[in-house]
Amino acid sequence: MSLANSHTHEHVFLGSSHDENARRTLWVVLLTVAMMVVEIAAGAITGSMALLADGFHMATHAGALGIAAAAYAYAKRHANSPRYSFGTGKVGDLGGFASALILALVSLGIGVESVMRLLDPAEVQFGTATLIAVVGLVVNIVSALLLGHGHSHDHDHHHGHDNNLRSAYVHVIADALTSVLAIAALLAGRYLGWVWLDPVMGIVGAIVIARWAWSLMGVTAGVLLDRTDEHVAAEIRERVEQPGDARITDLHVWRVGPDAHAAIVSVVGSATTDAEGIRERLKPVHEVSHLTVEFRAV
Repeated sequence: MSLANSHTHEHVFLGSSHDENARRTLWVVLLTVAMMVVEIAAGAITGSMALLADGFHMATHAGALGIAAAAYAYAKRHANSPRYSFGTGKVGDLGGFASALILALVSLGIGVESVMRLLDPAEVQFGTATLIAVVGLVVNIVSALLLGHGHSHDHDHHHGHDNNLRSAYVHVIADALTSVLAIAALLAGRYLGWVWLDPVMGIVGAIVIARWAWSLMGVTAGVLLDRTDEHVAAEIRERVEQPGDARITDLHVWRVGPDAHAAIVSVVGSATTDAEGIRERLKPVHEVSHLTVEFRAV
């Protein structure tokens, strides 16, 4: 039995857009914190509980976005650390999972508060609240444009899946959604007298955000638990077994970073091939950045 590993190399599996996405996320954190301060201050000055609630709601998003920014910084700082066998490429997924949990708690909080307001309506300063909500929406749109460009860049050009960026993007979109629903409800309350619409919109927003959080948790948990990438595994199996002189007996394929996978391939084959031959067959599988081949001749 022979064991062939890839040539010695660094285990740095950060996304190709890591630094750019980190900068974009940091800018969004600063914008979110600034808007949070404005909303809380405006709520305290006007006595509007709606604005105070939205300000503290935005504070949770600022915290989650801060986690995303910290994850980028940590992954970069420790990318070459020998403490991490496969590098820090999955730190972003850990940050994304944490952000998804926060997003789920935010949706729960919005839902509970909305039900309470539906049962016990509170007086709302429609004019001031609408103005602040519009400003918040503008901030969210700017933030979404910043993160959305990096999000589409990863998918369209590098076929990567930066779940840390995705989590930040989902938080911003969730904020934008709540702002749109709030504006619609506030305008309806001011001009149509539909005070009940405000908490109803809150419930709708909470349900939508909860679904996003659940989806994000599922994706990031799969990466953290080393779920097999079926597409890459199928390509590996086809390239190894198609010539008919080798058979895979054990195969492990998992993500180690936004643009990188690792694979351990155990093969039984005829004496006409060997581990290096199997490695040559797998060179076209560009998703695999760290390959281990175990070969046994029969």
